[in-house]
Amino acid sequence: MALYSNHDGRPRVKTTRNAIIFIALLLFALATIFPIYFMVISSLGDPVEAGAVSYSIFPSKITFASYKYFFDFSEYSYRWILNSLIVATSVMVSNVIFASMAGYAFSKLTFKGRGVLFAILLVSMMIPYQVTQVPLYVLIVNVFSLQDTYTALIAPSLVTVYNIFLAKQFMSSIPNEVLESAKIEGANQFQIYWRVILPLSKTVLAVMAILTFMDSWNTFFWPLLVTNSTEMQTIQVGLKNFRFANTTYIAPMMAGATISALPMFILFFSLQRYFLEGVTVGAVKG
Repeated sequence: MALYSNHDGRPRVKTTRNAIIFIALLLFALATIFPIYFMVISSLGDPVEAGAVSYSIFPSKITFASYKYFFDFSEYSYRWILNSLIVATSVMVSNVIFASMAGYAFSKLTFKGRGVLFAILLVSMMIPYQVTQVPLYVLIVNVFSLQDTYTALIAPSLVTVYNIFLAKQFMSSIPNEVLESAKIEGANQFQIYWRVILPLSKTVLAVMAILTFMDSWNTFFWPLLVTNSTEMQTIQVGLKNFRFANTTYIAPMMAGATISALPMFILFFSLQRYFLEGVTVGAVKG
């Protein structure tokens, strides 16, 4: 068997390998997109009980009745979306601010116990999230009596160790000469952070904002624990109201899931350039 083609001498083995890689990536992309496609297609069916749903990859009928059913199902359907927006946006903004401040302190400031404190934060990342739920619930509900409030939904996630670590690692790559030049110009620490560090860290802050918003928006367990009333539920918790003891309204639930996915798509595509820069940062030298 000839290794080279007759036209340009390009190795056939290399061409075959590239074709296999392309097919593998295409299959992976289709497998990733298919759940989203199925969610949207399912939301375009009639709002009937689970037993009456006809599952199909290609729908025979397209209707927006399930979207209407979703908003008519409860007087708080709009409130669920609003609650999720308030909580996710607040958590995103607080993490960007506080994590960037902590990242700047750990990367560029010298103070006693910096290494030990940062090591403790890293160790805390190894503790499973579920382990902290019981003491956190007791603290929020029994000690501070904050159940069914925005404070209970937002306060535990004001800043995460992962975001602090992410900011610290990125800001460590900023040359110290830039900071020294700002000090020579008479800038104090806050001015250096606000006018120098933040503009140079737009990439990591955008990545942080996207990941934090998505994580907070999709959180189900904690809002389920600290909310008793239907009015204070987030969209993820509100979707469980479409599941009853004997049946589930699949299409309206999928309609709500589709609506709940829209803010994440909007945020990602609006910050896509910074997100891709954050993914590839450090990949190219020079």
